[in-house]
Amino acid sequence: METDQLKTVDENAENKPQENKGLMEKSLPSEPSPTLKKAEVTKPQKKPPVSDPEAVKIQAWWRGTLVRRTLLHAALRVWIIQAWWRVKLTQLKESRRRAALENFTRKEWAAVRLQAWVRMWRIRRRYCRLLSAARIIQAYWRCRPCTSRGFIKGYYRVTANQLHLELEILLGSGPCIVTECIPLPIKQ
Repeated sequence: METDQLKTVDENAENKPQENKGLMEKSLPSEPSPTLKKAEVTKPQKKPPVSDPEAVKIQAWWRGTLVRRTLLHAALRVWIIQAWWRVKLTQLKESRRRAALENFTRKEWAAVRLQAWVRMWRIRRRYCRLLSAARIIQAYWRCRPCTSRGFIKGYYRVTANQLHLELEILLGSGPCIVTECIPLPIKQ
């Protein structure tokens, strides 16, 4: 009799949905008989077949929504990472470009400075030669006899647009006076 009762309980559990199974378990006594425990343990329970197509559609829609949401979040994360990497790559390229430009500028400035020093050295050497030659000439000129030396006196006067110049040259034989009036260029 107990085995018949177990079959009816198991058959009812297989044919009814999950909600009814929960109700049936509540209606059973709190301590089932030892034979009932053996039957439940030995026999695997099967899921009831789904017979409601609307529920299947809702479940499929919800699962699709979850998958689409997960894919959207993944795509957004990928987009954020790519945008961050593009910014970092641009900063890296900019820093490399700036370093190359500074290196080039440093080399160019060194070359310009070296060229300026060489030019300065050449011009200074030439100037020193000319200065030395001028001193030699001045030394010879100063050693000439005093009778051949002459004196030059001069006066000048500047007006608004002219320069009046008067020179008096005194040589050993007699004075020579030169008077000149030079027009000044005036920008208007």
